[in-house]
Amino acid sequence: MAAEIVNPRSDSTTDSGIQRTSAADTGADEPFDPAFALHRGGKMAVQSTVPIRDKDDLSLAYTPGVAKVCSAIADNPELVHDYTWKSQVVAVVTDGTAVLGLGDIGPEASLPVMEGKAILFKQFGGVDAVPIALATTSVEEIVDTVVRLAPSFGGVNLEDISAPRCFEIERKLQERLDIPVFHDDQHGTAVVTLAALRNAAKLSGRTLGDLRGVISGAGAAGVAIAKFLLEAGIGDVAVADRKGIVSRDRDDLTDVKRELAELTNRAGISGSLEKALAGADVFIGVSGGTVPEAAVASMAPGAYVFAMANPNPEVHPEVAHKYAAVVATGRSDFPNQINNVLAFPGIFAGALQVRASRITEGMKIAAANALADVVGDELAADYVIPSPFDERVAPAVTAAVAAAARAEGVARR
Repeated sequence: MAAEIVNPRSDSTTDSGIQRTSAADTGADEPFDPAFALHRGGKMAVQSTVPIRDKDDLSLAYTPGVAKVCSAIADNPELVHDYTWKSQVVAVVTDGTAVLGLGDIGPEASLPVMEGKAILFKQFGGVDAVPIALATTSVEEIVDTVVRLAPSFGGVNLEDISAPRCFEIERKLQERLDIPVFHDDQHGTAVVTLAALRNAAKLSGRTLGDLRGVISGAGAAGVAIAKFLLEAGIGDVAVADRKGIVSRDRDDLTDVKRELAELTNRAGISGSLEKALAGADVFIGVSGGTVPEAAVASMAPGAYVFAMANPNPEVHPEVAHKYAAVVATGRSDFPNQINNVLAFPGIFAGALQVRASRITEGMKIAAANALADVVGDELAADYVIPSPFDERVAPAVTAAVAAAARAEGVARR
């Protein structure tokens, strides 16, 4: 029997109003592929929240009734949050330059991922999201475009934009907008990593301050994780790029990496990633490639290995388990998946709930702590981070972020 998939272009409609078609009805000559079948017609649709049954409904939802609401908002712009969906919707913005493991594939090819991100917002955080793929890679053009679109949205989630431009785009947007701007590839990854690391340390009776970490990868995720772990109180962390440890003695660093060299690597290590791993307590991989087993074996006893590259972790779990007390990956088929979906839906839900003007470091740390606390008494080596399908996750993160926003004075209700 052919699998059924959602397809808004089908003539067949379910009781819930969602239209469906089967793979057999798609008309494709190629062998059935469930990924293509699921994506046919797109993964999203716009659905009204009010009925339009007769002329009275129409006159309220549109003209002339809508004019009263427009006039009220014109007199008091803050009313836009009460009488439109603005406070419930996020723009998911990309230029298609760093899409998953595919790289620079362009805006059109990025749309399936942006649609996927949008439905994750809805599924796991109850937040509406609109994919926006821009046909430009210019920092200024992206910033100007998003600023012009901002009146329609309560927040902006930057997605799959290559480093180092992503850092500048996020900074410039947040300077010009009074709504949250969040680059999930940076901060979502950092929040979930911190949550898992807190629990790993707790499991072995240590604190973050006891740990020396090494991060493989100095792109968006690696830079953000390093800064965030320092903010949270890790003892020391070094970051490696393709040429080795990012250190002050290198003369080939970009501005971003030069700043990173000033903040990280208090031990003053120079040279290769393998050299830095000797005696290290934590390995965090966000780069791809393979770390030699001998380097993993040289880490401190009871170390933690978070090898998060997909689909091939930098250290395969079978190898990591020989030497590490806790092992995490980015894959769903191994325990302890470091998955951004644990963070960004709840973070935005909390920020939107209180109409926050931005997402602060304190809000992100609150999210990480709440996520770690979900594990609770179930803490074990193969369970330092909850599943995305744990229904406790989004409410816990949402509440923690909203409370932190109020405490830090960025909430407006």
